[in-house]
Amino acid sequence: MSSLRPRLARFVLILVAPLVLAACGYNVIPTQQVKAQQAWAEVQNQYQRRSDLIPNLVNTVKGYAAQEKSVLVEVTEARASATQVKVDASTLTDPAKFQQYQAAQDRLTGVLGRLMMISERYPDLKSNENFLALQSQLEGTENRITVARKDYIDAVQRYNTTLRTIPSRWVAAWFYPDAKVRETFTISEQAQQVPQVKF
Repeated sequence: MSSLRPRLARFVLILVAPLVLAACGYNVIPTQQVKAQQAWAEVQNQYQRRSDLIPNLVNTVKGYAAQEKSVLVEVTEARASATQVKVDASTLTDPAKFQQYQAAQDRLTGVLGRLMMISERYPDLKSNENFLALQSQLEGTENRITVARKDYIDAVQRYNTTLRTIPSRWVAAWFYPDAKVRETFTISEQAQQVPQVKF
């Protein structure tokens, strides 16, 4: 009988331990971390797609609007700047690096808007099939970027909340001491300005 108790205790421990770990959120943190990483990968994927479209768009506009050289140079420089910002796992937990990445992407978004406005001055460009196809792809990509950023923000919000609330905060401290709160996108001050309409 006395040898049966230790065996029974081990058996109960083997059955109860997974339930206790599941109940305390042991797997929640790595699951949410992976979801946040996947969402971030999609953000980068869409930014890369946009970056890949830009040279074709610039070349198409260049043929019609040679006098708009300064805008074309700005777009090319902004693209180069955005692709030169190195992004790794530490970027997501470092506010300064994340802000640098976001600023480079925001700058590119701004100059792309100026490039698209050029088409209003050149009717031939507006009717060019290549330009229209590229413009449509770029608009679709901007929409995808918006969705990917929103999905990332949502995933990071869930992950960060998990890391900051009890009992998952304790689980993170005990089992995942390297888990850090991640940075998320913010709206630049320029984007928060109310547009002024002048007639």
